[in-house]
Amino acid sequence: MAIDDLPPAWREVPTLAGRHAHLEPMAHAHVDGLRAALAGDALAALWFTQVPTAARVDAYVDAALADGRVLPFVVRDAQGRVVGSTRFYGMEADVPKLSIGYTWYAPDVQRTGVNTEAKLLLLTHAFETLGCISVVFETSWFNHRSRAAIARLGAKQDGVLRNHKRHSDGSPRDTVVFSIIDGEWPAVKRNLLAKLARHEQDSP
Repeated sequence: MAIDDLPPAWREVPTLAGRHAHLEPMAHAHVDGLRAALAGDALAALWFTQVPTAARVDAYVDAALADGRVLPFVVRDAQGRVVGSTRFYGMEADVPKLSIGYTWYAPDVQRTGVNTEAKLLLLTHAFETLGCISVVFETSWFNHRSRAAIARLGAKQDGVLRNHKRHSDGSPRDTVVFSIIDGEWPAVKRNLLAKLARHEQDSP
């Protein structure tokens, strides 16, 4: 569904702020920051991901901003440095439901409070502001790290869609689908808050 066909609250990228992560609408001004966050092409070298190469960041941002079906964010850390990107997509206000994905982070903030709080902020907005009854996560069958990270959120695996789409290299992709439903959200939120508290205890 096109963003213009959605209710007003679903049309604009919100700014979501926490102690460790700050999410803001993606803009062309973020290109240099996103390129630096890629740390060369180490992330893009994983063939089963949808991470751009440093040389293609401009095109990546152009495509995200031109896609009338997604709400793209950049993620900053507590120091204000751009450290990654994520987005809402698959938005269906009549259900209501949406998907969270196209997520990547600079290597030095992976498995830190940045990712935990970013997911907490996104999920809180989806369930508590937009009133979603379901939030979906999708990843490649071969992306075992992503699958484990989604499961750690408290999401349940719904199934595998065989030859669902294609990887960036053109090969067929089996997509593993997870979801969190509204009845599970209070426990998932409690779990994320506990994880965030542990991150804070471990911080120097």
